[in-house]
Amino acid sequence: MTSQMPVRAVIFDMDGVLWRGNEVIPAAPPFLDFLRARAVPFVLATNNSGQAPVDYEDKLQRLGLGQVPLEHIITSGVVTVRYLKAHLPARSQVYVVGGDGLRALVTQAGFVLADADVSVVVAGIDRQFTYEKAWRAMRLIQGGALFIGTNPDTSFPMPDGPSPGAGSILAMLAAACGQQPLVMGKPAPHMFEAALEVLGTRPEESLMIGDRFDTDIAGAQAVGLQTALVLTGIETRETAAVNPDLGATRVVDDLSVLQAMWEGI
Repeated sequence: MTSQMPVRAVIFDMDGVLWRGNEVIPAAPPFLDFLRARAVPFVLATNNSGQAPVDYEDKLQRLGLGQVPLEHIITSGVVTVRYLKAHLPARSQVYVVGGDGLRALVTQAGFVLADADVSVVVAGIDRQFTYEKAWRAMRLIQGGALFIGTNPDTSFPMPDGPSPGAGSILAMLAAACGQQPLVMGKPAPHMFEAALEVLGTRPEESLMIGDRFDTDIAGAQAVGLQTALVLTGIETRETAAVNPDLGATRVVDDLSVLQAMWEGI
C-alpha cells in the first residue's frame, strides 16, 4: 500500500471507524465494498463487549455494510471467553458485570452465571451498572476471584459525543478492591492474535485501522501490524499531532482518504 509491505488483510475497529452509535460513517460502506472487490479479507475487532457477534452481524446489514461471517467478528467478549475456556474447568461459576451479549457468550461457552462462590469476575461495559454490582464484584475479587476486564476503553464514540466505556467501570472496581484487572481487549495482544488466526496472514502484511491510539494503534504496533488512524472517532488532528509514538502510522481524516491512497498505488 506504501513503501511498507503490501497489505494482504485488514483488521477494523468498529465504533468510530465504521459507525458512531447507530449512525454509519459515510466512507465506511464504499471502503468495505472496495476490499470485497479486491478479495482482501478483513476482520472486525471491537473492544465493545456489550453485544455478541450475532448482534453485530445484524447491525452491519441494518446499516448497509453488507454481510460478514460470524467468525470474522471478534469482540472483547469473544476473546474473554476464549481465555476462560483455556484456563477454567467447564461449568465454572462466573460473576459478570456486563451486558446481555457478554452474559450470553459466557453461558454459551459452558460457564455458569452466579453471584457467589465464583472463580472469576468478568467486567465490561454495563449500561445498567449499579453500586450493588460494584459492591458484589469488590467482595468477590477480595475473596479470591480472578478479576478480568474485557477492555480498557474509558469512553467510546457516539453521535452526540463520547460516552463512558468499560474502562471507567474497571477503574472504579480497581480502586475499590485495590487490584488491577487482567485485560483481554486491545491493546493486549489476545484480540490481534485471534484476528490474525482467522485471516491466516502475518502481522507485517496486515493493516489495523482504528480510531484510538492507546488501544487500536499501540496494541497493533506491539504485535507488528501496519496501522492507520482515522479521525472519525476518539482521536482528533490535534491529539494525533502531539503523540510522539505514532511512528509509521497513517493518520487520515476518514476511510475515503485511505481508499484513495490505496487506489493510487
